[in-house]
Amino acid sequence: MNPPMFDHSRPPAAQVPTLTEVIEVDGVRPADVADTGAPLAADADAVAQWSADELAALEGAVTQRVLGDVQRQIDGMLEFRLREAMAPVLARHSEAMVRDLKDELARTLRDVVARSVAQEVAKLRQR
Repeated sequence: MNPPMFDHSRPPAAQVPTLTEVIEVDGVRPADVADTGAPLAADADAVAQWSADELAALEGAVTQRVLGDVQRQIDGMLEFRLREAMAPVLARHSEAMVRDLKDELARTLRDVVARSVAQEVAKLRQR
């Protein structure tokens, strides 16, 4: 049985709290957070006093942190998956290349030996 398409245990979008409602604030200004990477903490009254520019700076800092974390996780997962997927492909191609090189080497060796034998036979006939 397939899981339900909607998770009714989650609140509707209108009831999802905003960033300033979720953050616990202890007198830390958003501009300070953006500059120093300080933990996000202050009381709710302090958040209400923040200017739009300060809130935008906080949003930018949080966005950059989240994007950085997500990018590192994606990079690690992508590298792992690529290595995992490419290993058998590279092994098959390497084996095919070795076979082709061995065949070419064998043909070249046969040609060299045939020429050498022909040259020796010609020398013997001239005597």
